[in-house]
Amino acid sequence: MANITMSPADAVAVQGAPAVRVRSYWQNVGYRLRYDYLTLFFGAMVMLILLSAVFAPLLAPMDPYESSLINRLKPIGYKDFILGTDELGRDILSRMLYGGRISLTMGIMPVLVATLVGGTLGIVAGFVGGRTNMLIMRVVDVFYAFPSILLAVAISGAMGGGVVNGMLSLTLVFIPPLCRVAETATSQVRNLDFVEAARATGAKTFSIIRVHILGNVLGPILVYSSSMVSVSILLASGLSFLGLGVTPPEPDWGLMLNTLRQAIYINPVVCAIPGVAILITSICFNLVSDGLRSAMDVRL
Repeated sequence: MANITMSPADAVAVQGAPAVRVRSYWQNVGYRLRYDYLTLFFGAMVMLILLSAVFAPLLAPMDPYESSLINRLKPIGYKDFILGTDELGRDILSRMLYGGRISLTMGIMPVLVATLVGGTLGIVAGFVGGRTNMLIMRVVDVFYAFPSILLAVAISGAMGGGVVNGMLSLTLVFIPPLCRVAETATSQVRNLDFVEAARATGAKTFSIIRVHILGNVLGPILVYSSSMVSVSILLASGLSFLGLGVTPPEPDWGLMLNTLRQAIYINPVVCAIPGVAILITSICFNLVSDGLRSAMDVRL
C-alpha cells in the first residue's frame, strides 16, 4: 500500500483552513425560519395584531364605550367612523382595537398556563412511569374524552360568565391534550442511551429531566401549544358569543358578533367585521404554527 505524504505547504494550508461551524438544534431552527418567508410574513401579521391590541389606547380614534343613538349602524367610512358603528352607535374600530386585548388574552393565556401545567404533568408521567403514569393519564383521559367546545361550555356555564372564568375553563380544556403530547414525547426519550448513561453516572432525577429530557421534548410541546392558540381564540370567542365569556359592555370580538347579529340584514358588512378579525387572527396563528413545526422537524 502506497504511503500518502503531505507536503509542508499542504500541511500549512490544512492547518490554516477555517473550522466548520456546527450549528446547534435551535440555531438550525432559526436558520430554517429565517428563509421561510411565508412563516415570517404571517409572524409579522401576528406581531402587528398583538401590537395593535397593546397600543389600543393610542390607536383608538374614539372612546369604545361612548354611544350615540343617532349614529347607529352607520356604514364603513361614515364621517369619522372608519369601520362604521354598532347597534348603539359606538365606533367599531375603537371597539375592535380594545376587543383585541380581551380576545387575544383569552386566547393566549390559557394556552400558556396549560402548557406549563400539562407539560409538567406529562413529563413527570412519562419519565416516572408505573402507577404515577397510570394515575395522571387516567385522570387526563376523563377530560380528554369530551369534545373541547362542550367541555368549555359546561365548565364556563357551571362557574358563570366573566373573563377569568372563561380563561380558567379554557385552561382546563387544554391541559389534557398538552399533557398527552408531553407524556408521549417523554416516554420515547426516557429509555434512550444518553438518558441511561446519565442514570449510570448517578445524576439526580431533576437534573436528568432538566438537561436531557426537557431539551428533547420541548419542541413537540411548543409546536402543539402554538397550534392550540388559534383554537383557543375561536373557543374564547364562542364562549363570549354564547354569553359565557365576556359580559357587556366590554368590547370583545365574540361578544360583538353576538350583539351585531340582530342587525345583519341592515348592515351586513359592519356585522361581519368581528368575524373577519377572528378568522384572520386564527389563520395567522395556524400558519405560524405550521412553519414552526416544519422548522423544528429534524427529518426535513
